[in-house]
Parts: sequence; C-alpha cells; structure tokens
Amino acid sequence: MLLRRKGRADREGSPLATRITEDCIHCGACEDECPNGAISMGEDSFVIDPALCTECVGVFGEQMCALACPPDVCVQDPARIETEDELFARAKKLHRDQADSLVLSASTSHFRNDG
Repeated sequence: MLLRRKGRADREGSPLATRITEDCIHCGACEDECPNGAISMGEDSFVIDPALCTECVGVFGEQMCALACPPDVCVQDPARIETEDELFARAKKLHRDQADSLVLSASTSHFRNDG
C-alpha cells in the first residue's frame, strides 16, 4: 500500500509513519516538496528524519513526498506508528511562527480524507 492512500493504517487501524525504500532513484523530488526539511540524501539514498516528518499534517491534505515521487518509494513504515495528534503537535513545534494558524481539516490532514 502506498502513501497516496489517505488515512493510512495498519491492520489494527493504527496510522503509520513514512519511509523511503531502497528503490529510490535519487531524483530529489521528495526533498524539494517537504515543508519541514525532513528529507535529505543519506548514505545510499534519500531518507526521512522522523523527528521532522509530520506527514504534512497541518499543512497539506496529502503527503507531498509521496505525490512527488516518480517511482512511488515513499511508503508506510510499520516500525513507526504515529497519530494525527502527534504529527500535528510536531508541526506546531516545527512551525512555531505559524502554530496559531495551523488547523486540522481535510485540506490539511490525510487522516481526514476519505480516499
């Protein structure tokens, strides 16, 4: 299952974090789209810093890295489970200057989309 599906969840219904697989083609499209600067070139491919990734919650209704990725290698990471509340709190911390204006809606959280 790819990140493009909104409201992602594992079999028990828990939301999953994001990672980039080894099939990354090193194009950098994901890095350019990340509103948090969470994506950078690692040793062998691009990587997502989980301390900076908010899955675009609070900013976009979809995860921009997954939308930008040509080979669809930005996928769920079953090793990291995070809720909308956790991701939104991180977004507010990362964007302190905009924290008061950040809201949760279908246009700012994939958790609230039906897709």
